[in-house]
Amino acid sequence: MSRIDAFLERFTALHPKLMDLSLERIERLLADLGHPEDRLPPVIHVAGTNGKGSVVAYLRAMLEAAGKSVHVYTSPHLVRFNERIRLAGELVPDEKLIEAFERAETVNAGQGITFFEITTAAAYILFSETPADYLLLETGLGGRVDTTNVVDHPLGTIITSISLDHMQFLGETLADIAGEKAGIFKPGSPAVIARQPEEAFKVLEARCLDLGIAPFVAGHDFDGYEQAGRFVYQDLDGLEDLPRPRLLGTHQIDNAALAVAAIRHFNLPVDGTAMAAGLRQVDWPARMMPLEGELKSLIGAEDELWLDGGHNQAGAEALARALSDLNEKRSLPLTLVLGMLSTKDAARYVAAFTGLAKQIVTVTIPDEPNAIPAEDLAEVARKGGFEARAANSISEALGSLEPGAKRVVIGGSLYLAGAVLKQNGTLPR
Repeated sequence: MSRIDAFLERFTALHPKLMDLSLERIERLLADLGHPEDRLPPVIHVAGTNGKGSVVAYLRAMLEAAGKSVHVYTSPHLVRFNERIRLAGELVPDEKLIEAFERAETVNAGQGITFFEITTAAAYILFSETPADYLLLETGLGGRVDTTNVVDHPLGTIITSISLDHMQFLGETLADIAGEKAGIFKPGSPAVIARQPEEAFKVLEARCLDLGIAPFVAGHDFDGYEQAGRFVYQDLDGLEDLPRPRLLGTHQIDNAALAVAAIRHFNLPVDGTAMAAGLRQVDWPARMMPLEGELKSLIGAEDELWLDGGHNQAGAEALARALSDLNEKRSLPLTLVLGMLSTKDAARYVAAFTGLAKQIVTVTIPDEPNAIPAEDLAEVARKGGFEARAANSISEALGSLEPGAKRVVIGGSLYLAGAVLKQNGTLPR
């Protein structure tokens, strides 16, 4: 076991017996650490159900193309914990991460705290002590009582699309969930909001009005669309004619528009040239990602192999739209290789592929105690009207596919995506 893994194991053991979402534990630890959260670069805080990571990836790529240094905090990681913390453009080195973990663990002194809270405190130490121009800070869960929500005056806040997910923590309705996400809004900090279901938008709008914020809203104040193979962004101040984003899927047009809107609304020093460069260079693993290498060799040379980490109904619907777009360019029968967590609604996920997927092969996500067993997931797919069967591993699932040109997509969970990347030797950088 590596030193980092040993820390993470000890942090997991500190989890309070009764889980309550609050800021009390993180505020106590940050105070004992000397309030590193008060010494951060200008923060752009991002919450939402889907698209957070992509929007952060676009912002990072555009800011870096403009010559700015950027810290990034995202979760979960795919292969290595280091992926969660990017210091001035680079994944945190092991030695720096270990030092921050040691400081957080020592100061916490064995008190009850969640894994996300103590590791986020370590991230704040690193961000406060490494110079950078900006910090892109992604929430972990919700917003109002999310561990990241300790920054009093962010440069700006962004709410990506909201849908049903994590209902056991955030509430059963879109209005409930939106109320939690709206908790990142702060007086004096401009807000950019993605296109939302009406039920969610009403809650977000009301919270902004309460705080005296005039939100910058997709579909009202700005929009983005594809035209003649280009990405066109438009708001009341004009338009940007830009290259289509490197990330695939029509939903990535919306995510890119949200990032450009934030740049313009927050007055970030990024011109059209840097925006274009960022759109061409952006990288966000396991989001409609083509796979080569060891796993690709298990299927036919004429086959396509893709990896996607979407894990809820909205994510599945976005993936289905992207696959339909691919079919317009090259029509191929679709096979899904799926693994999911028991905390997700598998029936709603697979329903998004009705009429699109020829067959579904299920696997149990390796080393995940909350994984749905492969046979149980296959039964969910069968009840949804799909031809489905279980496999013992990703390799078996791919190796057992019938010959003939096809499009294969591995999906259903970021945890499965991490296992796939690790097996394939494709490590996020």
